[in-house]
Amino acid sequence: MIKLNEEQTKELVGQFQTYQQQLQAILIQKETLQLQLIEITKALEELDLTKNGKAYKITGQIMVSKPVEELKKELTETKETIEIRVKSLEKTEEKITNKLKEMETELKKLVK
Repeated sequence: MIKLNEEQTKELVGQFQTYQQQLQAILIQKETLQLQLIEITKALEELDLTKNGKAYKITGQIMVSKPVEELKKELTETKETIEIRVKSLEKTEEKITNKLKEMETELKKLVK
């Protein structure tokens, strides 16, 4: 087993904490995006139920009337973009989690 001096051990602990913070930030981003996906899905469901050819979209501080099909297209594109972003965050989350497990094992060896 390789012996690390005190400075190297502190650096390793610092890196571990940094990875933990990154993981936490990723989880928050992922949760926010998942909530947006739920909202978009519900909006698409409501648009499917509408018998009117037009619906309203809030843009800035005004409400604009738009054709339902145009709104569906916009929401579907946004949903696809968010789904891609969530997948990307999941991959990053997995990488960081694996790195944290490796570092945790290394730190436990140092403590013994």
